Amino acid sequence: MTLPAASPAAHARAPGKINVFFKVGARQDDGYHDVASAYQAVSLFEDVRAYPADDFSVTFSGSVDTSGLATDGSNLAIKAARLLARKTGFRGGVRLEVEKHVPIAGGMGGGSADAAATLLACDALWGTEVGRDELITLGARLGADVPFALLGGTAIGTGRGDQLSPALAKGTFHWVLAIAEFGMSTPAVYEELDRHRTRNARDIQPAETAPTVDTEVLQALRAGDARMLANALSNDLQAAALHLAPGLGHILELGEENGALAGIVSGSGPTVAFLAQDADSALELQVALSAARLTAVRATAPVHGARLLHD
Repeated sequence: MTLPAASPAAHARAPGKINVFFKVGARQDDGYHDVASAYQAVSLFEDVRAYPADDFSVTFSGSVDTSGLATDGSNLAIKAARLLARKTGFRGGVRLEVEKHVPIAGGMGGGSADAAATLLACDALWGTEVGRDELITLGARLGADVPFALLGGTAIGTGRGDQLSPALAKGTFHWVLAIAEFGMSTPAVYEELDRHRTRNARDIQPAETAPTVDTEVLQALRAGDARMLANALSNDLQAAALHLAPGLGHILELGEENGALAGIVSGSGPTVAFLAQDADSALELQVALSAARLTAVRATAPVHGARLLHD
C-alpha cells in the first residue's frame, strides 16, 4: 500500500466524559453486560502529540499523577497506534507524548480519550486518511468508551456502550468533579454489581431485555434544564462502587449539602460528578469541596470530540 508522505508531527485533543445515566443489563454468557448510557463530553482534555519514529513508545505528563501508568504494549494509546498501523499497512512507528488532565482510573474515560486522540494524531501524522467513521469503528475494538471520545458532544450508547447515536442537548451544563486520590477497577465494580444482584435477586435482578435510557434524561438534555437533569441522574454501578469505597458516600453528601443539584458516581468511579445550577454555583461548590481538602475541578459540557490542533 502506497501512502502519502508522513507529516513532521501531529497534535490531537480528546475529552473525558461523564455518564449522566448508566443502566446495566444482565450479565451475558461471555461475561459482559449490555448497557444503556447517556454520555456527555466534558471540558477536561487529553492532548496527544505524535512524532515519527521507527518503533512505538509513549511518555506522559499533565496535571494528574501519571507515575503508575504503563508505557509498554499494554497501554491503550500504544494499542491504538499499532491497530491503525496494521489496518493501513503503515510500516513505521510513532513516539507519543500524552498530556493528561482527565482523572486516571476515575470512571471518566481518560484512557479511552488517549486512544481516540492517538488514532486521530497518527492518521494525520502518517497520512493514512482513514476518515473519522472508520476511526470510530477501530476505536470500538479498543474499548467501549473510545468511539464516544471521537464523537464527543452528547450521545446515547447501547450494546457495550459503543453503539452510539447523537442526542440533542441545549445549552451548557456545569459540573464540579470531586477527584479521589485512588483509582477503581472497572471489572471489579462490575463483579461487585453482579454479586450484589445475586444476593438480592428478587429485588433488583435486571430484565433480560436490553436496557434503555429513561425518557426523562433525554427530555432534560433536550431542554437544557439542569434541575430536570439532576432529578434524572442514575448509575447502576454506583451502589457497587459505594460498597467497594464507602467514603464516596460522604463525598456525595458533602456536595449536596453545599449546593449541588445532585451528585453521581461517574461510570465505575471513583470520581464523583456534581451538577450545579450555573457557573457561579459551580464555583461556590468547588470552593466548599476544596475547603474540605478534596481535589475539585470545574468542567462544562457538552464539548467537541477528538480533533486535530495546530501548534
